[in-house]
Amino acid sequence: MDIATIVGLILGIALVLGSIALGGGGLGPFVNVPSMMITIGGSISALLINFPLKNVLGVFGVVRKCFTTQLPSTQDVIERFSELATTARRDGLLALENQLDDIDDPFLVRGLEMVMSGSTKEEVTAILETEVNYVEQRHQTGKKILDATAAAAPAFGMIGTLIGLVQMLRTLDDPSQIGVGMATALLTTLYGALIANLFCIPLAGKLEARSQEEVMIRELMISGLGALVEGLPPRNLRERLQAYLSPSNRDEDQTAEAA
Repeated sequence: MDIATIVGLILGIALVLGSIALGGGGLGPFVNVPSMMITIGGSISALLINFPLKNVLGVFGVVRKCFTTQLPSTQDVIERFSELATTARRDGLLALENQLDDIDDPFLVRGLEMVMSGSTKEEVTAILETEVNYVEQRHQTGKKILDATAAAAPAFGMIGTLIGLVQMLRTLDDPSQIGVGMATALLTTLYGALIANLFCIPLAGKLEARSQEEVMIRELMISGLGALVEGLPPRNLRERLQAYLSPSNRDEDQTAEAA
């Protein structure tokens, strides 16, 4: 689980609720069903108009990546390929089959199966690059949906506020209703701002970061699989894959190898 995402959401919600509680009056005045209908329902309606239904329904699976960390680190991938290269150089590529049960990543398993079946480097790269491009496209669609929600929620919040103001102005002959009407009208703006700034915009940013991380790890794996097909020695394979590391991490990796 990604602790940062969970802590951030819990902290944000707690701060908002805490400020409401400290202000007095409780949560009751901040709960208004018609305002929720306009803000949440309007945002969903805009998404259904803007995107295909399957993309809107699939966004939940994409957003899940904001809360889970299933990808190995670059150092772990390099160590894994170094071990695979050692086995392949000593016993041949077919000997890699004995290590498939220890690998949980379906992408890497599929790539190794292609390597063992005698596929060329170009074939392995072409097929796996296509899969990476599809995953990246799916993530971009999820981010677009979150960005669209972040734009629609405040807009519908403003629409709800305008509706509330119109209804309030129709009751100006009763001064006792003006305060209540104004407070109710402003709630939709509050809901829209919270949906956009506490949920959609931060989750879209985290999803983009996760997508970039996953693409880099997949590209690293594709490069390692190509090196296995070429029959590179473990040391040469490691040097090739270290190009994906930052200079500081590269130095740390070389120091660990020397030790």
